[in-house]
Amino acid sequence: MMEFSAEMIAAQLSGEVVGDKQVKVHTLAKIEEGHPGALSFLANPKYEHYLYTTRSSIVIVNRSFTPAHPVAATMIRVDDAYGCFAKLLELYVAGKPRKTGISPQAAIDESAKLGENCYVGAFAVIDRGATIGDNCRIYPQVYIGDGVKLGDNVTVNAGVKIYEGCVVGNNVVIHAGSVIGADGFGFAPNASGSFDKIPQVGNVVLEDDVEIGANTCIDRATMGSTRIRRGVKLDNLIQIGHNVVIGENTVAAAQVGIAGSTKVGRNCMFGGQVGIAGHLTIGDEVKAGSQSGIDNNVADRETRMGTPSLPGLKFHRSNAVFRNLPELSRQVRELEKQLEALKKEMK
Repeated sequence: MMEFSAEMIAAQLSGEVVGDKQVKVHTLAKIEEGHPGALSFLANPKYEHYLYTTRSSIVIVNRSFTPAHPVAATMIRVDDAYGCFAKLLELYVAGKPRKTGISPQAAIDESAKLGENCYVGAFAVIDRGATIGDNCRIYPQVYIGDGVKLGDNVTVNAGVKIYEGCVVGNNVVIHAGSVIGADGFGFAPNASGSFDKIPQVGNVVLEDDVEIGANTCIDRATMGSTRIRRGVKLDNLIQIGHNVVIGENTVAAAQVGIAGSTKVGRNCMFGGQVGIAGHLTIGDEVKAGSQSGIDNNVADRETRMGTPSLPGLKFHRSNAVFRNLPELSRQVRELEKQLEALKKEMK
């Protein structure tokens, strides 16, 4: 197992060592679970008290941080502790052995094309006319449908299903159990009161550097494409409806739902369980708090909260009134009694 000294790590991160420059680490650990030989980080002030008791050998801290008590661990001061630790995590993961080769238990149609250095796991199915780029990793029990196109450096984790005709860009990660390109929820009522299915003949396009969480579903378009643009990050258990477009570098936490034909702008941030109705336009840099229900268009850079959602400041003011409703109700009843008493006196 490789070891790195504090001096080597500081050089990699353009940091400053406070303590033993030669102390070595070989693993990573949370600061509250530290042990000798481990590297941890401190970015959130709520965790500062762990710094004084951690058994980690090295702790990365912000350059502006000043400890209130003696610190036994060697510290490395950097401009951004969280960002630097994330960089080290990337290096740690990149250094792990990569799976290689094509499992004899995989089913690959003879018309499919695989790039160089690909891994295909057991019971994966790659159907007719599919095109797989270089350095892709396709884990066991993945299904890649007819004519699907995967770019380079794509990771498709176990149990993912990518339906026919969908397109995946470069450096995309799709986590276990996700379904890309299932039919959109399109039905039309008929004269008998039941529903006729509207064929969904479009596809899904995932652009470069997208990451899709586990068990997330992205429906294919009725016509055209449901499009997830470059750099979007979707958490687990998210539902994206047909013909939705999500702008670059937008992030969404678990259980977000976006109904069909809604257009979401760039650099938006949605908390968990946000619901967005269909056929809306959400501007750039919009933020929505957890469990917000958005039922109308939202302009650029607005913050929305609540259901139905309100602009952030208005939501907090409304919520303050709501919390006081029992007391306000009591006061109203008291005023009504006083008014009735005054009316009697006047008579």
